[in-house]
Amino acid sequence: MQPTKGYKGVGMEGGIARWYAKLTRKSLSDFQALAQRMAASLAPGARVLEIAPGPGYFAIELAKLGKFEITGLDISNTFVEIARREAQKQNLSVDFRQGNASQMPFADESFDLMLCRAAFKNFSEPVRALAEMRRVLRPGGKALIIDLRRDTPQQEIDKYIDAMNTGSVNSILMKWTFRFMLLKRAYTREEFEKMIAESGWKNAQINEAPLGFEITLTK
Repeated sequence: MQPTKGYKGVGMEGGIARWYAKLTRKSLSDFQALAQRMAASLAPGARVLEIAPGPGYFAIELAKLGKFEITGLDISNTFVEIARREAQKQNLSVDFRQGNASQMPFADESFDLMLCRAAFKNFSEPVRALAEMRRVLRPGGKALIIDLRRDTPQQEIDKYIDAMNTGSVNSILMKWTFRFMLLKRAYTREEFEKMIAESGWKNAQINEAPLGFEITLTK
């Protein structure tokens, strides 16, 4: 049987990945705020997995805030290379590696916290990815999914992109991408509830957030 490629659409490799990394660096303050929020709930030595970290900004910011054991798993080789270089440049220890969210190369009950931000909608096997998240999370651990919701009004997305001040060309590209690709891949609350139940999770909380959902899964 052919292995799944793990993602929908065109892969984030090469120039596309480097463009995305440069663009999202403009939102570094958002990654810093999220890292501070997550660090507040972690004990020293906690094991953290970021699924689909892209350029690695969240994981790197978290590594600055405490003695945590942090891993980033991304299907894109380009993103892994970018993230490793950035961590090395800042003299931070983060284990960035290549891999598929629906076939994670980790033992059962390996992590205390997992984060998947702005990537879940792109997974080709979302239920398997959720089941894998449950498998590698320790009892009492928490998984957080932050992602777009399908019914987010385009006006809200346009306002968010305009506030990023990425320049006119990037702004047009981003708005097109959201409208014709990302919103179509995003899930409704009902779809998330169904996938969560199918993947074996018992404790889930789905809250609306700017442009999307914050889903907290507890084992």
